[in-house]
Amino acid sequence: MQIRVTVNGTVHDSDVEPRTLLVHYVREVLGLTGTNIGCDTSSCGACSLHLNGEAVKSCTVLAVQADGTDITTIEGMAAADGTMHPMQQAFMENHALQCGYCTPGMVMAATSLLQENPNPSEEEVRIGLEGNLCRCTGYHNIVQAVLAAAGGQ
Repeated sequence: MQIRVTVNGTVHDSDVEPRTLLVHYVREVLGLTGTNIGCDTSSCGACSLHLNGEAVKSCTVLAVQADGTDITTIEGMAAADGTMHPMQQAFMENHALQCGYCTPGMVMAATSLLQENPNPSEEEVRIGLEGNLCRCTGYHNIVQAVLAAAGGQ
């Protein structure tokens, strides 16, 4: 099937198999490997990206379902000059990563959370990120990074 998507500001026309998951399309067809595959069961959130401005787990969306949408991946979060997005900066400054595998999905989920709730409490951040798993950090620094980014917006 033919699809047209705008990814990180660039329009892509592609012929995809109807069964292709969005995460595989983004990684294998477009070469944007910052979107990670963690579980293929929608449990971990490593594949989170923004679909029309809202964080979604791209392992739960078929590429054909994304036809006509605007997609932002972790590669599209930084400014054109390479300046990190405030959430990326907050993750770095608050040591909110260890192995880094979950980080792209966490950043995408956290920025979506702040779009919905620009001034969340610690509890609201924890609830807002509960669909994203980290096996390394224990979440404390991730929560602190999101709160720091909220304070800086």
